[in-house]
Amino acid sequence: MTPQDPMVPKTLLGRDKDTAWMGFLILAGLFIASLVTCNLIFRKFFAWDVGGMTFEQSVGLLPYPITFLVTDMISEIYGKRKANLVVFSGLAASILTLGIVTLAGWADATSWSPVSNAEFDHAFGQTALAVGASMAAYLLAQFIDVRIFHFWKSLTHGKHLWLRNNLSTIPSQIVDTSTVLVLLCAVGEIGWERFGALLLNGVAFKSLVAALDTPLVYLGVGWMRRRFGLLEGQEVAL
Repeated sequence: MTPQDPMVPKTLLGRDKDTAWMGFLILAGLFIASLVTCNLIFRKFFAWDVGGMTFEQSVGLLPYPITFLVTDMISEIYGKRKANLVVFSGLAASILTLGIVTLAGWADATSWSPVSNAEFDHAFGQTALAVGASMAAYLLAQFIDVRIFHFWKSLTHGKHLWLRNNLSTIPSQIVDTSTVLVLLCAVGEIGWERFGALLLNGVAFKSLVAALDTPLVYLGVGWMRRRFGLLEGQEVAL
């Protein structure tokens, strides 16, 4: 029997192929849900004390690391094209969310509505700004993440998953944080005097999360490798 080449994607058949598609769709759903949630809750800020350090960040950051975790897992198992497909799907979902929230804002509340026009506008009035800033940063950061991930995967011949997970996620998170803050400060949503502190806090927080999510990447990727009989660094062909 000819040994498998880890650089050649493995073709799956029958139930294995169905399971692989289900796994891809679940990961894509988690990605889109996390991204849309970020855009809706970004205006609330919180402080988190960890080991003597205080992080002041938007609650929108809480689900956002999931997007990078998911794209790294998709990149590792399903390949670059599928990862880019999920990125574009997230963009489409964000645009749809923006349109629905805008239409809901235009609709006049009834006199008995539990949520008034003013309350709705206060909660979602800056959603268009959030989605615009997020989409600009998101596209740039996610494509950087996918490109860097596959650069390191090719360079290491599919080995050292922890290396490409962190060396792709951390730079792309820095790009994402700085781009969003620049755009929000430029339009007056956040004062420039807070830019430096929020940037440092954001980069430190996201770098910490990137390191902490490495075991989750290994857990998910390891399960899929065993389930589909993949070699280290090998992808599935869907």
